[in-house]
Amino acid sequence: MTLYGYARVSSTDQDLSLQEAALRAAGCQVIRAEKKTGTRRDGRYELDTLLQFLRTGDTLVVTRIDRLARSLKDLQDLVHELKEKGVALKATEQPVDTSTAAGKAFFDMLGVFAEFETSLRRERQAEGIAAAKQRGVYKGRKPRIDPVEIRRLSTEEKLSPSAIAKRLGIARSSVYRLLPEVRGVQSLA
Repeated sequence: MTLYGYARVSSTDQDLSLQEAALRAAGCQVIRAEKKTGTRRDGRYELDTLLQFLRTGDTLVVTRIDRLARSLKDLQDLVHELKEKGVALKATEQPVDTSTAAGKAFFDMLGVFAEFETSLRRERQAEGIAAAKQRGVYKGRKPRIDPVEIRRLSTEEKLSPSAIAKRLGIARSSVYRLLPEVRGVQSLA
């Protein structure tokens, strides 16, 4: 039986060293770590690598369940995947051990709370953005597409929509959206 550790933080300015130390102390021979959001599984290459290495009888160890996933569905999918491989899941800071009935029940409860916490954070963020917009502080990100430049390239330089899109590094559909007269001409041709 091999213990594999997985450490994760959400942003690049956060530190993984405490999680890695806890996983080493728990006896993990292999530790994979990454700085990625836990709200989605895609793009989490270290987790994917671990899941490929795990074999029957192995144990995946995390410090806390929210390091593995923030959504109950993702957690359940991961546990199901681990169970199919004959792999147990343990957390060093929580009484989670999916090889026992009590550990599995506690795991499910933690998953519900992790998802609830993520939903609350999103709500607070949306409220904060709305309040900032009302105060005139938040205006969103600056537009990446300059409609004046698109019109200039079309009229002065006589570039096609594809050439404009390529030069500005934008989608051709954006050019068509901002140059309705080009769309009309194109459809008549």
